[in-house]
Amino acid sequence: MNTTSTPPYATGRSCRTGPFPRRSIEIGAIVLGFVYWWPVGLALLAWKLTGYPAVGEMRDAARRNFGTWDEARPVSRFARAFEAANRGTGNAAFDEYRRAELDRLEAQRRALEEESRAFTAFVEELKRAKDREQFDAFMAQRRAGGQEGPRNV
Repeated sequence: MNTTSTPPYATGRSCRTGPFPRRSIEIGAIVLGFVYWWPVGLALLAWKLTGYPAVGEMRDAARRNFGTWDEARPVSRFARAFEAANRGTGNAAFDEYRRAELDRLEAQRRALEEESRAFTAFVEELKRAKDREQFDAFMAQRRAGGQEGPRNV
């Protein structure tokens, strides 16, 4: 019985995903990966060091180590707040109060947006009036000055 293990690429046997790549090609790919975009080189190096696992095996190992993909992904504060807002507390009186307060706040937000739009329109009208006043003053000065236009120096 042979107690020493020889790597499959030395014996010419194939691995689970096909024949092992030649050493020079894999080292060249790792170097090129690091040269062009370092995450690719790092991924190739990790793939080599883990013994050339198939994609399905890597996914299963990640699930074993890190849980499902949904658990591994961080949840945003917005998503947590949305979940909390749509989930009832079980206390009907509090849920009714909360709904009423949220409706009141939404009405306030809409009123503030409307005031903001009105103020923006007011400022734009002031700018237009000032521009009109300056243009009228220019035209009056031009008519009074003998139809003289701007001079190119």
